[in-house]
Amino acid sequence: MSIFETLYEAHLTISGHEISWREIIGNAFGFASAIGGLRRRVWAWPVGIVGNVLLFTVFIATATGDNGQTIPLLGQAGRQIFFIAVSVYGWHRWRQTRASRGPGEKAAVVPRWATGRERLGYLAASVAGVLVLFLVFRAIGAVWPAPTWYFLADAWIFVGSVLATYAMARGWVDFWLCWIAVDIVGVPELIYFELYPSALLYAIYGVLVLYGFVTWRRIARDEPLADPTTEMAGV
Repeated sequence: MSIFETLYEAHLTISGHEISWREIIGNAFGFASAIGGLRRRVWAWPVGIVGNVLLFTVFIATATGDNGQTIPLLGQAGRQIFFIAVSVYGWHRWRQTRASRGPGEKAAVVPRWATGRERLGYLAASVAGVLVLFLVFRAIGAVWPAPTWYFLADAWIFVGSVLATYAMARGWVDFWLCWIAVDIVGVPELIYFELYPSALLYAIYGVLVLYGFVTWRRIARDEPLADPTTEMAGV
């Protein structure tokens, strides 16, 4: 076995349940990225990308269905790819806005609520995306037995996660609410498939999300809006 295979297969065994180190480390990077996002630091994006790569390898072939057959969590795995793409955009955007705010400024953005038009746009896109991906995931999943709710849940998680990441890149306070909607579905699904480290992270992350929402809402209210993020709203 090569060193790469050894690292890939490395795991902990707790109460007879194997937990991949890739899942543990990937979630640690994800949590660090969330803290960076809360603090509006540019480094949150590259740190998050590392976590996305690791978690993709976890979700693509680790869930076990009722009959013992391995089931890929399509939404959980697929969203990692989109996370990376959107994170590159967010990384670039936050670097630009931080540079525009002047030397010595650590915070990359001043949060703001999405406008009514922006909110209507992302809600409409989300509904359409969930319906389309539900049909796509169910068609792909016809090769293995899985409950119908699983495909709908994964579609919800996929769309909500990509939307939340995009909204974070834009500096919208709304992105915290998107993550709350994702966690409500994501935690029960991960527990069902016995991906306990990820479920635990999601639960802890839910508390962080609530704190982040309160913090960003306060900043959006108290800090001046004469910020490059508003000037670049159409980018």
